Amino acid sequence: MTSIHATSDNLSTLTADALILGVTADGAISPHGQLDDEALATLSELAGKLDASGKVGATTVLPGVGLAAKRVVLVGLGDGTPTDLRLAAGSAARECGKEPSTVVIAIEADDDGIAAFAVGALLGAYRFTDYKSDAVMDDDATDEDTGTAWLVAGASADTLKRASIIAGAVAGTRDLVNTPPLDLFPGSFAEIAEGYAGAMGVEATVFDVQQLAEEGFNGILAVGMGSARLPRLVRLEWKPEGAKQTVALVGKGITFDSGGISLKPPKSMETMKSDMAGAAAVMHTVLGAAQANLQIGVVGWLCLAENMPSATAQRPSDVIRMYGGKTVEVLNTDAEGRLVLADGLVRAIEENPDVVLDIATLTGAQGVALGTQTSGVMGVDEIRAEVVAAADAVSEPMWPMPLPQHLLKQLESKVADLQNIAGPAGGMLSAGVFLQQFVGDAKWAHLDIARPAYNEASAHGFTPSGGTGAGVRTLLQFLENRANA
Repeated sequence: MTSIHATSDNLSTLTADALILGVTADGAISPHGQLDDEALATLSELAGKLDASGKVGATTVLPGVGLAAKRVVLVGLGDGTPTDLRLAAGSAARECGKEPSTVVIAIEADDDGIAAFAVGALLGAYRFTDYKSDAVMDDDATDEDTGTAWLVAGASADTLKRASIIAGAVAGTRDLVNTPPLDLFPGSFAEIAEGYAGAMGVEATVFDVQQLAEEGFNGILAVGMGSARLPRLVRLEWKPEGAKQTVALVGKGITFDSGGISLKPPKSMETMKSDMAGAAAVMHTVLGAAQANLQIGVVGWLCLAENMPSATAQRPSDVIRMYGGKTVEVLNTDAEGRLVLADGLVRAIEENPDVVLDIATLTGAQGVALGTQTSGVMGVDEIRAEVVAAADAVSEPMWPMPLPQHLLKQLESKVADLQNIAGPAGGMLSAGVFLQQFVGDAKWAHLDIARPAYNEASAHGFTPSGGTGAGVRTLLQFLENRANA
């Protein structure tokens, strides 16, 4: 179990597997008050011989000459901005050994810089090893025997607590996204959510398939009716006493997306365990808000279904009467995320939240438009701008996108109020326009994280291969901004 603490010890005599030091833009090791001048001089001489770089994220590993630490990881800090520090920390974390027990961070920065570096280091050290045979814990081991103790020189306890909560929420989201669909399905996801909620003072309500049918959640039911593992809707609520506003978060939770009857090509299914990343982000954002004791009400809605082809699956040309009464003609069963989200949005808005945000791995068109690392944000102008500002504050790439009303014409159905797909162009935008039909006058924004939620390439910065935890840091910052306003 990973822990992070402040240390005021002499860094030269502190036993550790690795000591992380920063390199400035001119190639010099950034001095730290807790590191002896003699040790710094020795390390600087070695760094000079190896041409240690101050370029952000560039790493140079030295032996712990004259130190109690086994190795020293030098990392380029670039311009020293919070963005650069997060990226540098992630790169440094991967150079600290396969399974270090203790890592010390010694970076000269203000509280914001130290917080950014701590978050980046924790996220860069993330590993998903649950299914690795050689990573199974020994019978006699305990949680305290596993993980890494991170010690940060010159940090405050409050700074590190906040960093730990943020990194923990992102890591928890990554874990869910990385879990195979054999083990993570709507029922097990709901049980996981209930378990975490009970431990953190969050109220949890699970709508089972019978309740979904009785209350008319036909979008969620239609998507999940092809699977033997039936859908769920989970409501999570963090409600501190005296909270003056409430934010509703709605997450797409397709635990596996085969495309249904409109079957995906086999290659396109390989990463479809990640199609529940929005629901995972919502769950861990609510839990993170509770852990941080944010003084704002947060209600999370996890719209959970498995989209499978079978004799009971929904068909192209089916018409669904959605929760709230609108009818939708299904022309493509692989455009299923908008159906579960529409039910969730209408139900969330019934409680009159001050703001409602949805987050989803919704469209392949998002990646075509914005690439693999930048999410799209659509919705009411002021809320969209507020989300993008929160994303900018934590250096999470998000870009404001429009909701062109001419696309609504392409969503008109001859037999229902709407059809679930539009023309081939502007797919990310037409999906947003579809959702817009279910939010009325609510202050709403939609986050499409389709490609950023799962990294199919090599690790970079603090982003691993596999689940990334996209959106969590932005959502927590959004809530924190509103709580402190």
